[in-house]
Amino acid sequence: MSEETIELELNESGVSVDLPQPSDPNDQVQGVPYRPVEFRDDDLPTALERSARWLREAQSWLGEPVDVIAVHLDYDDRKGKPYYDLKLLCNEEDLAGAPVALRKHGTAQAAS
Repeated sequence: MSEETIELELNESGVSVDLPQPSDPNDQVQGVPYRPVEFRDDDLPTALERSARWLREAQSWLGEPVDVIAVHLDYDDRKGKPYYDLKLLCNEEDLAGAPVALRKHGTAQAAS
């Protein structure tokens, strides 16, 4: 099986240059740097508990609340797949540890 590469012409915010733009200046296509963190299970309470546990651990590591813009719940009724698909849409800078790095950088500068 060969994999075909499709090139897209994107603007600086990562959307198609051909995408119709909203006509009113107050409207916009936002450049939102968020990534889904996915929890899949046949039991919804279990998926929710795992997502809550992960959020607590991530917030503890980050030293501040994780920026979550949305929670998306879907299902997958294909045979052999977990039924529930729970996604937390999280800020990618938080997931990369930017606040941790900024604190470390600030501490290093304050020490010098």
